[in-house]
Amino acid sequence: MLNKTITKFFIFVILATLVSICTAACHNNAAGGDEPPSFDRAKSLYDDPQIVGKIESNEIKESSGIAASKCQEDVIWTHNDSGDGPFIYALNSKGKHLGTWQVEDAGNFDWEDMASSKDNFGRCYLYIGEIGNTKDNERTEHKIYRVAEPSMADSDSNSTSKNARQTASADVLTFSYPDSRQDAETLMVHPQTEDIYVLTKHRNKPSGIYKIKHVFNLPPTAIAEKIADITVPAVPNGLLTGGEISSSGNRVILCDYFAGYELVLPDGAGNFDDIWKQKASVIELGERKQGEAIGYSNDGLSILATSEGKNSPLIEVKKRK
Repeated sequence: MLNKTITKFFIFVILATLVSICTAACHNNAAGGDEPPSFDRAKSLYDDPQIVGKIESNEIKESSGIAASKCQEDVIWTHNDSGDGPFIYALNSKGKHLGTWQVEDAGNFDWEDMASSKDNFGRCYLYIGEIGNTKDNERTEHKIYRVAEPSMADSDSNSTSKNARQTASADVLTFSYPDSRQDAETLMVHPQTEDIYVLTKHRNKPSGIYKIKHVFNLPPTAIAEKIADITVPAVPNGLLTGGEISSSGNRVILCDYFAGYELVLPDGAGNFDDIWKQKASVIELGERKQGEAIGYSNDGLSILATSEGKNSPLIEVKKRK
């Protein structure tokens, strides 16, 4: 009798396990997995992506942001994701290492993206987004650092994190979200208004677009303003990992792990934020191990992208003539 009871018990456990597995599998199939966007090469405004070089520096293992200089020809900036110190790295359009700088008065808990700008006086700055979060979104405040762009006249191509050059002291803007704790990997600065945009990263809903006034070094924590949501034509539709506003101020390039997505402001639009209402076109970026960095070339005629991983490819996508 005891043996029959034990046998029935094990049969019940096995059946319950199979039901559980089937239920999970059916749920997953119903929900659908990750799906890349459809791409129409014939309608694309851009040529096929080309690998134009590889990141030479062995210290750049997780290129998480990229920004072309607005003041210096053939200078591109990048940084690592979390786990690195407060270092920025300069390279040229072929990936050759131009120098390493330590950002003074800055820390790197989870740097996720960067942007570059040129003000009305011709001064160039780099913005670095300390905008990532923990797995459980425990962080309630985030920082954006602004630092004067280092000059290549003071560069040393042999510099590393161990003998890095020092930047000027960084300005800091501390902000929080008005609704809930968020994770984000996309930081953008408008070239004319200097408004700062942070786009959140979500697997199960659209990305939130938050706008922050360009005010640094003030004690109160700034409260970002949510102005819209955005989706890209992929599944998931809000898993954004990087982006930039063009120097002309009328285009935005975004990316996820699949591709790039460009928004274009209609001719005659008086408000930049109308751009978020536009339908995104898909830009093919080629093979990336884990694509988290994207931006425009300084002349706006190309899109630049990198990938995480040591000596990752530097990808250029040129606009068709």
